[in-house]
Amino acid sequence: MSPVVLHLNSVLATGGTDDQCVRLVQGLRQLGIGAEIAGPDYRHFGGIVRDSGVPLHVINREGPAKLRLIFAAAKVIRQGGHDIVHGHHGRDLWSTVFAARFSGRRPKIVLTRHLAKSPSSGFSKRFLLGQIDRMICVSEFVAHVVREGDHDPASPEAERHWRPPMHGDFSKLRVIHGGIDTARFRPRDDEAVAALRKSWGLTGGEFAFAIVGAFYAPRGKGHREFLRAAALASKRLPNTRFLVIGQGDLEATLRADIRQLGLAGIAQLTGHCADMPAAMNAIDCLVHPQIGTEAFPGVVLEAHACGRPVIASALDGIPEAFSAAALGQLVVPEDVGILAEAMVQEASRPPLPLVAREGFHAKLDAAFSLRRLAERTADAYRELLAGGPGR
Repeated sequence: MSPVVLHLNSVLATGGTDDQCVRLVQGLRQLGIGAEIAGPDYRHFGGIVRDSGVPLHVINREGPAKLRLIFAAAKVIRQGGHDIVHGHHGRDLWSTVFAARFSGRRPKIVLTRHLAKSPSSGFSKRFLLGQIDRMICVSEFVAHVVREGDHDPASPEAERHWRPPMHGDFSKLRVIHGGIDTARFRPRDDEAVAALRKSWGLTGGEFAFAIVGAFYAPRGKGHREFLRAAALASKRLPNTRFLVIGQGDLEATLRADIRQLGLAGIAQLTGHCADMPAAMNAIDCLVHPQIGTEAFPGVVLEAHACGRPVIASALDGIPEAFSAAALGQLVVPEDVGILAEAMVQEASRPPLPLVAREGFHAKLDAAFSLRRLAERTADAYRELLAGGPGR
């Protein structure tokens, strides 16, 4: 008999964790797993869940100390007969544990760690593993941080200096890489892609580098380094453009950087893009110069699934995402000169024909599709319920 699983998510907004949670539940249901979600219905993914037909148990108010959330979820578990309760956000770690305990059913408790760091509180670091049955880490690097911690004192980013480990039974850890919708992210050369390039002011012969994602102070995900490298590379690449796709509170700073670096007419902020599969096909190379922590970047998978090369920082979980296709280059983080040189090298390569791009898509589909994510998670559920290792 297939397990009945409740995914507790008190956010369901627009972030990567929410996207992975919702798409995982959809994939599990396609495999015959009785997966459901408990959380708010008024945010972005709440509407998507309802429209998809996934059962959504609406909990819109958390209450003091999250007691309303905990007892509402416990009631859902008790009435729904759930075998497993699965939490995703750091803010829901203990809510998931208490909801399971107060349900009176003793379901198995699973948490997914989507961040490349241990929980922030010392109490959680020391005691959380003892209260759950399984922790899923979205990359080997995340599992490394949970088991051993990570020490990078030379980094300009304070959050990288010391990430302490957790304590407890590490046999409960399972690595299950994140996945992407490879049915949407695939090589395309169609009218929508051409129209998007035109809207960005790109001509047919221009090579377009892009950094994709939200940009927040102080440096985004290496957005300012991207523009500094663009200023160096553009001197050797006269027919090249540099796009910043996304939005955030660094907009004024990035626009000032473009002016001061002499990139007017060469670099631009495109704003939010509603059709990211088309965007990944409209660019020629993705640049992901991450400077902070990174558990497992879906944006790298999306570009590779479209047959686009990627230049990315060789840190944290990024090499694991890069490994399936290995199309492009991994570079030293924070080194603008090396990043610029990598841009020059990638722009000098002949474009890949569609058939070659489809070959890279096949690699991503085999390794990092939503189907594979759901299959691996379903296997972890079955192992847990059967009393397998780490129980």
